[in-house]
Amino acid sequence: MLWLLVFGGIAVAGLVTLVSYAIWLAHKAADVLSEATVVSEQIGALGLLASQIEMPAVAATHGSSLSRTTGQDGFGSE
Repeated sequence: MLWLLVFGGIAVAGLVTLVSYAIWLAHKAADVLSEATVVSEQIGALGLLASQIEMPAVAATHGSSLSRTTGQDGFGSE
C-alpha cells in the first residue's frame, strides 16, 4: 500500500513539473514572437530608409579620366 502512495506522489510531482515547464515554454514562445515582430518592424523601417537613398548618376565617359587630368604616366607630364 505504501508503494502506491510513493508512485502516486512521484506521478503528481512529475505532472506539476510538466505543467510548469509547459507554462514556462509558452512564455518563452510569446517572447520570441514579440521579438520577431520587433525585428520585422525594424526591417520594414530599414527598407523604407534604403528606398530613400538616391544613387548619383554615373556619367558615361569612355577613356580614363586619369589620362585627361594628368599625363599618360599618371604624374602630370604630358
